[in-house]
Amino acid sequence: MTEVIAVIGLAEHAVSAAMARVLPPELSERDPLVRPSEHADFQSNAALSLAKRAGLPPQALARQLLGELDGGAISATLSGPGFLNLTVADSRLWAQVEARLAGERLGVGLPLAGTRTVIDYSAPNIAKEMHVGHLRTTVIGDALVRVLTFLGGEVVRQNHLGDWGTQFGMLIQYIDEHPEARWRGGDPDAAAGAQVSVLDGLYRAARQKFDADPEFVERARRRVVALQGGDEATLAVWRELVAVSGRAFQQLYDRLGVLLTERDSVGESTYNPFLDELVGELVEAGIAVDSDGALCVFFDDVTGPDGERVPLIVRKKDGGYGYAATDLATLRHRIRTLRADRILYVVDARQSLHFRMVFATARRAGWLTDEVEAVHVPFGTVMGPGGTPFKTRSGGTVRLAELLDAAVEGAREALADKPHDLTGEAMEEVIRAAGIGAVKYADLSTSRAKNYVFDIARMVSLQGDTGVYLQYAHARVRSILRKAPAEALERPVDTTLPLHPAERALILLLDGFDATVREVAQELEPHRLCGYLFSLAKAFTDFYGACPVLKAETAAARANRLALCRLTARTLARGLDLLGIQAPDRM
Repeated sequence: MTEVIAVIGLAEHAVSAAMARVLPPELSERDPLVRPSEHADFQSNAALSLAKRAGLPPQALARQLLGELDGGAISATLSGPGFLNLTVADSRLWAQVEARLAGERLGVGLPLAGTRTVIDYSAPNIAKEMHVGHLRTTVIGDALVRVLTFLGGEVVRQNHLGDWGTQFGMLIQYIDEHPEARWRGGDPDAAAGAQVSVLDGLYRAARQKFDADPEFVERARRRVVALQGGDEATLAVWRELVAVSGRAFQQLYDRLGVLLTERDSVGESTYNPFLDELVGELVEAGIAVDSDGALCVFFDDVTGPDGERVPLIVRKKDGGYGYAATDLATLRHRIRTLRADRILYVVDARQSLHFRMVFATARRAGWLTDEVEAVHVPFGTVMGPGGTPFKTRSGGTVRLAELLDAAVEGAREALADKPHDLTGEAMEEVIRAAGIGAVKYADLSTSRAKNYVFDIARMVSLQGDTGVYLQYAHARVRSILRKAPAEALERPVDTTLPLHPAERALILLLDGFDATVREVAQELEPHRLCGYLFSLAKAFTDFYGACPVLKAETAAARANRLALCRLTARTLARGLDLLGIQAPDRM
């Protein structure tokens, strides 16, 4: 695999070489400050930045640098108070197209080779239906998995299931006491999703009884003790709950098109055997201390509104363990056993303080060292119309399955009047791809730190920054390529042809794919790839409107423009795939 150096890198190298010939070493090794520009391909303001240190007026230094730029692949002109406008030779840009088409990876390197990242995402609760609150963690986590893997990193997916605790004693006891309402009793062959829907209702009923009946509370607590003590009858029901929930979750993951499988599921119960030892270690080190019967970790820089320190409770007064202890055990496992270099927690922004305290505790204990990076990747909330929390009409939580159903039907309506040559299942596949892709793109195209409004009509629109618009853009390019004669597609790129401005703009944008994907990996911001793909689709529209492809003036021009179409289609498809979105060839 040959990595292709982006032309901005060539421009940076040219300016750096000029700086080395003009400036002393302590200045020549500075950033050449080359950035994309509206006035040329790129612009450098290195002369303005370094003039004072060099003891020269900015324009004088810029002229010296200009004299050292020899006009090869990169030519330059002086602008304003000392800017260098940089232009890449037409032949070099055509060569970039040819180079990026030469391999399957579009010239993108493997900068993360040799690294291992653990990504914690999705994390639904056993015996409960997945809802709209699971959407963002699942699709953002999946996109990060895909991007980091594409860049050569080893990625370990971790689905931290809620499968332990008081709520399971409560639910199992309720099921035991209500045989007429057993979730499998009437229909053992029911689909996993339907079974979990019944379980969800039983859980709510059990919670009501738990809140209202002290005697049931006591029975439920005895059931928790039985579960934690290994009572086989209780464990058998628990295992069944876990199994059917796992199947239901997998059906939704498959429908969403995310990479999670049941092999990636690691429930809270996995870490239960290690909690006594872990907390004992924290107590022995003086990190966890007694506070009114509970074991807590305190932090000088974490206080509440009253000025009192806010603790991380690792063991409750009743001797039970909560999320803090489990999360500490999980983090320790990922460092010691999974050997992670980087651990990403794609979890709601409201958990920021929790993770801040967990990470700080792990550092005090010596588990989390400078060699390992632990990062909370927070995200905002999915909102309903008017910016209110997204709820059902009755005020309940919106089921994820229902949300996806509505999106697919929205896509069906949006595509109904569009001309196409698809029939039957082929058309249904496109509708599903458009609906699911619309939901995922709407989520990913928003900066993850922000809330966004779930609006199906806008999501499935063929106009504007939507997943369906990008899918149509890809299908449109593929349609052009299907109509092209084979000899034109096979003809090599002619690097001697002059560039039309629209061709130049498209090539420069295509050449930025590598940098965009790396930026997503570094900043953990999938919306940057969405913005890039939308800009690419618009640039292709401008190019196609200005530059005839199949009816180009010469055979060489037609072949070059078809090469641009091929590179655009492949870049759109690869980019959408990194977002977990299908790119149909026909729509």
